[in-house]
Amino acid sequence: MKKIEAIIRHFKLEDVKGALTEHGIHGMTVSEVRGFGRQKGHTEMYRGTEYAVDLVPKLKIEVVCSDDNLRAVVDTILRTAQTGAIGDGKIFVTNLEDAIRIRTGEHGEEAL
Repeated sequence: MKKIEAIIRHFKLEDVKGALTEHGIHGMTVSEVRGFGRQKGHTEMYRGTEYAVDLVPKLKIEVVCSDDNLRAVVDTILRTAQTGAIGDGKIFVTNLEDAIRIRTGEHGEEAL
């Protein structure tokens, strides 16, 4: 099993969620996060005063899938979240040792 964490722009959430649902991925966790990468934030004007936004707001999507579905999930997120501009985000893939469904006690891919 793999855990995929994708940091994306807010306005891309519905596109990514819809595309993953079409590929049979029905479970995900979405969190609001803040951070910065190469873009190092940006400056904005508010009431005539310029100020720096050091931590840019993004969304983090977490999806757990079987090893067989990994490539399809990553490709789907990449295709739907990409705008081609700086700040599109990142995708991280990690190995997942186990998953347990609390209600039934199922382990591994059966718990997904």
